[in-house]
Amino acid sequence: MSTEPMITTSNEITLITLQNCPSELTFTADVFQKISGFGVNVDMISLAPAHGAFTSISFTISDNDLDKILTFTSDLHDNSNIKTIVSSGNCKISVYDQGMKDTPGVAAKVFAAAAKSETDIRIITTSEVDISLLVTAADFDQTLNEIEKCLKK
Repeated sequence: MSTEPMITTSNEITLITLQNCPSELTFTADVFQKISGFGVNVDMISLAPAHGAFTSISFTISDNDLDKILTFTSDLHDNSNIKTIVSSGNCKISVYDQGMKDTPGVAAKVFAAAAKSETDIRIITTSEVDISLLVTAADFDQTLNEIEKCLKK
């Protein structure tokens, strides 16, 4: 990598997964429009490939915002076949490096480091210059340490 990777972290993050959602993008847009209406900022978003007419949507919010959208997620469950899974108290580790887009293998190093510490990965999001892992609070310190070590090599 041409530059030194920057690692940032945040804690007290809730992962919400909506399973068995309609795969139409209008549904996804409506979900995030309603969440924004509650004044809740969404960070990581992952949309699973559609299986026929259905998909799963996972996203993260601050633990402090969970109470603002619980009624909404409960209503989704009560009025459809959507299953809601909520996991709070997680931590995010993000690796940022402008040089990553031209350097093969960075994700492999980060994932190998997480695997070395047997991390319980909740969700992964990436871009050309960023890899973000959501991990349990119990796995956070060891995972961060392993990622820092692997990127110094």
